[in-house]
Amino acid sequence: MKVSIIGQGYVGLTISVGAANAGHQVNGFDIDDRLIQNLTQGETFVPGILKSDLLELQSSNKLKFSNEPGSFSNSEIIVIAVPTPLDSKRNPDLEMLLSAVSTVAKNIKSSTLIVNESTSYPGTLRNLIKPIFDKNSDYSCEFASAPERVDPGNEKWNLENTPRVIAGLTPEATLKAREFYSSFCKIVFETSTPEIAEASKLFENTFRQVNIALANEFSEIANGLGFSASEAIQAASTKPFGFIPFYPSIGVGGHCIPIDPSYLSYAAAVNGVEASLINLANKTNLSAANKIAERIKEYMGGSLKGLKIQIAGVAYKTNVPDIRESPALILINELESLGAEVSWFDNLVGEIGSVKSIPLDQSIDLGIIVTPHDEIDFSIWLKAGIKVLDLSANSRNYGWPKFF
Repeated sequence: MKVSIIGQGYVGLTISVGAANAGHQVNGFDIDDRLIQNLTQGETFVPGILKSDLLELQSSNKLKFSNEPGSFSNSEIIVIAVPTPLDSKRNPDLEMLLSAVSTVAKNIKSSTLIVNESTSYPGTLRNLIKPIFDKNSDYSCEFASAPERVDPGNEKWNLENTPRVIAGLTPEATLKAREFYSSFCKIVFETSTPEIAEASKLFENTFRQVNIALANEFSEIANGLGFSASEAIQAASTKPFGFIPFYPSIGVGGHCIPIDPSYLSYAAAVNGVEASLINLANKTNLSAANKIAERIKEYMGGSLKGLKIQIAGVAYKTNVPDIRESPALILINELESLGAEVSWFDNLVGEIGSVKSIPLDQSIDLGIIVTPHDEIDFSIWLKAGIKVLDLSANSRNYGWPKFF
């Protein structure tokens, strides 16, 4: 099949490579000229996708990258995989999705299956995306929802073995979507309506948000009572039924857990339903870094004024160079507001705006491990005798105090 993937971020690029490997003729489209140039040269940012993979697929004409809208005009299937972030008030921001949909609708030249993988609230496919095509396209298209489930850096669960949830607006759309996704996904699960497929994605990550919030609140209780929350959770997880362990943190990051619950809460509010538990979980996790900063101040004797603190790892996830919604950035701001001089090191991120990563400093007053990428050499701090706090869940054990 001739397939175009609109958006070549973590999700879009993963789908492009997966579909090309399955034998489809794939066009990876993105409006970012620099990104397209880098991908054409084989430069990749997604863990598990190698430069050699991209170059081989392009040389065999299975995959091409383009920023020209005409490149997807004759596609049989078009998958939309663009970001759906939150605005400044933490409400859904569908500007990129609606822009992408409008661009596709104005440039297709045949009847096409339109699949939305971009996460959004229930009703997006039926009430927002389809009407744009009805208004702007001369062709009768089919529509389906298949919310993305890409987890960058996960070595166990990938595009092939992670079950895919799909649903079309018509039986024909569902059938076409099943045929497409079955070519590179082992399990395809059909729901009765696109709204259920859309809601399932939101609930997956709302479930995690709520349970992480519970773990963070439990950490505050443990701190007040003087015991280790993580050790208590480990003990609880020995129960072989009825319990799933979630661990405390400085907050949640990435483009799913901090975002998706707000889409669900927004949809509820629009329809006159109060999502009080979801809203509380969002608030709890957003405030986690503030509470941790206060605990760090207490740990350092009651004041951080003038102290030199360095954060190790500012990406939201280990071994992934993604800073979207990273709680490490909130922690930096909180520590600075308490008077600390804060620097950071992240070998994968490199720079944020005009601020660059600096090597692990041996003259600091405190080192804080947030996101311990495999290639960070913490022995530098160990040999220098730096006071270190470990705020991560998976760093190497140097005997430094765990904070949870």
